[in-house]
Amino acid sequence: MLSPKRTKYRKRQRRVKRSMMGKATRGNTIAFGEHGLVSLGSGWITNRQIEAARVAMTRHVKRGGKVWIRIFPDVPYTKKPAETRMGKGKGNPESWVATVQPGTVMFEIAGVSVELANEAMTLAASKLPLKTKFVSRRDVA
Repeated sequence: MLSPKRTKYRKRQRRVKRSMMGKATRGNTIAFGEHGLVSLGSGWITNRQIEAARVAMTRHVKRGGKVWIRIFPDVPYTKKPAETRMGKGKGNPESWVATVQPGTVMFEIAGVSVELANEAMTLAASKLPLKTKFVSRRDVA
């Protein structure tokens, strides 16, 4: 699973509105591969969802081609234990999430045909909580 090696603070404030408002200005072009998976909505993607999407893609292309993950889960997600009363501080870090805005290129793939890349990206998109779109380099660049 993806997670930061170390962070300055164990827990972080949410910043839900500010970090997800508007369209992506960075990471919105295909930089490495020939085809990509672009988010159409904003939200959090957990490290488990990223890993599930990666596994689905690499298995479908039978470990051919190259896959790039363009998002990284660097925001700690905290959760209070079950059946705990309100108050008494913030919960413990449960997992890590990546903040995604509309237009963010989440995955890229190269070295495979367009049809195979589209099928692999469709499988990966089914593992993610956001609506996505398959794009090629000529569409975005």
